[in-house]
Amino acid sequence: MVADHKPKTEISLAGTFASSAFAACFAELCTIPLDTAKVRLQLQKKAASGDGVALPKYRGMLGTVATIAREEGATALWKGIVPGLHRQCLFGGLRIGLYEPVKTFYVGNDFVGDVPLSKKILAALTTGALAITVANPTDLVKVRLQAEGKLPPGVPRRYSGALNAYSTIVKQEGVGALWTGIGPNVARNAIINAAELASYDQVKQTILKIPGFTDNVFTHLLSGLGAGFFAVCIGSPVDVVKSRMMGDSTYKSTLDCFIKTLKNDGPLAFYKGFIPNFGRLGSWNVIMFLTLEQAKKFFRKEV
Repeated sequence: MVADHKPKTEISLAGTFASSAFAACFAELCTIPLDTAKVRLQLQKKAASGDGVALPKYRGMLGTVATIAREEGATALWKGIVPGLHRQCLFGGLRIGLYEPVKTFYVGNDFVGDVPLSKKILAALTTGALAITVANPTDLVKVRLQAEGKLPPGVPRRYSGALNAYSTIVKQEGVGALWTGIGPNVARNAIINAAELASYDQVKQTILKIPGFTDNVFTHLLSGLGAGFFAVCIGSPVDVVKSRMMGDSTYKSTLDCFIKTLKNDGPLAFYKGFIPNFGRLGSWNVIMFLTLEQAKKFFRKEV
């Protein structure tokens, strides 16, 4: 068999988008229960001090998952999966699929050698911001559906499903409402995209220079875990603000949400749901990058 000496970018733009969208959707399907737990923890407000104050309803990742499953049924953990898949087709396909072409654009077609980390970060910031600007409505609907808990008998749900949520939001709040939280969402997704893609790229590049390591599943696993950890550490504060703005329409702006969260719940509130967020993003990145690396082999041109 002749060794393949073609660069990894030898894949069509359509193939890159398709493999990225598929990998992102598969990871979303596997990890959305953890994302639902994360959203519920982030939206949980700190109880006021005083006698007879009820304990927080949700405690920890596994406790939140168990509470939701017990009170609302296991299927509630997959609330928002339809808009979640809509989101990953658009957002995942664009942000991941465009990363290599944009990175090449920033360094130039004739560039030889290791791409500087700064260019990797810049490319990922660019694709993350562009992709979520397109996909924000899907993110909004996913959070709205995930935020809904079990309602008392006789109280109707705001939305019967994803498509109903899109139309209801447009009718009641206007088309512009689909881009609620666009500020923190662009910030959050550009930053997290940079943390995920640039760190995966950098960690993988570093690992492959270590004797004995090759471009295999184990290397992809380690790189995916590193990407998830950096993404959560860097992106958690803007993620909390984004979830609160999308789940509660009383906030006037990103700054208003940030100030009220800091004032009412303290600075640690910005890292609420950190463990489920890492559990979600860590496992999401591992599944996504492992799937992506295999999917790209299918779409790569053999010449």
